Amino acid sequence: MNNITRYSPFRRLARFDPLWDMDDVFDRFMMQPVLRESTEIEPQIRMDVKESNGDYKVKAEIPGVKKDDIHVSIDGNRVSISAEVRKEKEEKEGEKVIRSERCYGMASRSFSLADEVDQAKVQAKYTDGVLELTLPKKSGVPRKEVPIS
Repeated sequence: MNNITRYSPFRRLARFDPLWDMDDVFDRFMMQPVLRESTEIEPQIRMDVKESNGDYKVKAEIPGVKKDDIHVSIDGNRVSISAEVRKEKEEKEGEKVIRSERCYGMASRSFSLADEVDQAKVQAKYTDGVLELTLPKKSGVPRKEVPIS
């Protein structure tokens, strides 16, 4: 059984690491919600992007989502992934929720790649909460170097 602990904004300062950049310490401290119990956590999409053999490979963790609720759009070299995490409304008589750490709502990520994607050859697979995309680079589109005057 997990222990429930109260959030302390000064805990990170007590564990100060001299190797951290001061901007990093400030960002990490200021980005934490002060009243964590009263704010809801939004769902997140965590991902890895790799390049190999003329393709981009994307692995995006989207747990607790049905594949019909995931949308991927590609426009040139811009890739957008969005998903809706739905909350089940099943409550039984005599039960009450003591703690809920699962988050619900919309999550989205967008990123740009160095090369345009061949949309006709894109492959997508979703298993065990992980979306895998294979994004082939569009061939025949040479990069143009712009001279600077």
